[in-house]
Amino acid sequence: MKKILIIEDDQIVANVYRNKLAVEGYTTEVAADGEIGLKVMRTFKPQLIILDLMLPTISGVDVIKEIRSEPEFSKIPIIVFSNTYLTNLIQEAWRAGANKCLSKSSCTPKDVIEIVRNAIGESGAMTQRPPSASEIAATARPGTLPAENDAEFQSDLRKSFIENLPGTLYSLRAGMQSLVRAENEMARLKQVYELYRQVHALNGNAGIAGLVQIAHMASAVEALLKEVYEKPKNINSSSIRTIAASVDFLGFLFEKGTLPERQDIPVSKILVVDDEAISRRAIVYALEKAKLKSVNVEDPQQALQLLTENEYDLVFLDVDMPGMSGFELCAKLRALPQHKKTPVVFVTSLNDFDSRTNSSMAGGNDFIGKPFLFIELTVKALIHVLRNKLQPNRPSQ
Repeated sequence: MKKILIIEDDQIVANVYRNKLAVEGYTTEVAADGEIGLKVMRTFKPQLIILDLMLPTISGVDVIKEIRSEPEFSKIPIIVFSNTYLTNLIQEAWRAGANKCLSKSSCTPKDVIEIVRNAIGESGAMTQRPPSASEIAATARPGTLPAENDAEFQSDLRKSFIENLPGTLYSLRAGMQSLVRAENEMARLKQVYELYRQVHALNGNAGIAGLVQIAHMASAVEALLKEVYEKPKNINSSSIRTIAASVDFLGFLFEKGTLPERQDIPVSKILVVDDEAISRRAIVYALEKAKLKSVNVEDPQQALQLLTENEYDLVFLDVDMPGMSGFELCAKLRALPQHKKTPVVFVTSLNDFDSRTNSSMAGGNDFIGKPFLFIELTVKALIHVLRNKLQPNRPSQ
């Protein structure tokens, strides 16, 4: 009987995969962190390792490096779970010696079983090679639901997950309140880290339950929290506002996004209006990370013409533009029948962020401060696009 080691700090996720692998005839062991995982590996001597990259204390990448440094395990197949928004981390894992990188938010237990079979079948170890750009992009696509014979298993997972959502939401909101009340950088960092670990668990649990929209959103929020934790200078009024909005929106998804027929990520059309070329490119890049299509222009008059002729799902407007400000353009687009309720996000200088948010929104729905994190804008866009998909014909809050 072939043996598999699972190194995963989320016990719910670990137990699901351990039980599923046991049904398929594999002997499994579970370790809750990298240090314990390395010790278990040396005595258990598995034929394959499944590893979460976002582990506490020792990172998953460092665990891979340690595994590859030991001759006995230098060729063992390693399958890693990661976050598709953390492309640098995925590349590090490939360079360290991972054989397969899977998105925690979009692969199902059935997918994992098939990969395990291929990895330690009669042919032996997996091929180790860096991924192509298209393969990295493919990990962001929502997974499909299991085949019919796995439907009951998936249904049970979903039911159990949904039953726990009220407690999850309460915990997230309490963590957010603690972050807002934190009086110094150390306290803020502690609360950001605790929120990060909670959302990390949510991402994995939603993924195995087949709740793609919740998992996809949690994946983006997890990446945002990880980035601001690792770079505390980015914990500012804009990023805190975005994190708070994401926690609020996750509550909305818990109510509206759990039906099987609501598991697609919607196709979107977004307009970006900014007279600064670098800023426009940054916004477009951030949208592309979430597979959100956009059109970008520098001239407000050209933007108004496009808005007159086309429907858009979301509009990003720079506030300070020559000829016509973002506020003025927003007022004009609100006069167009097709854009009375289109979400509008103003992009403004971080130095002016607080005064802008405390003033009239001029018909807009949201603000984000420059310079922004790419992943912060990605989260902001997903909130508005998904909300309108699940609750059409109502303005975002």
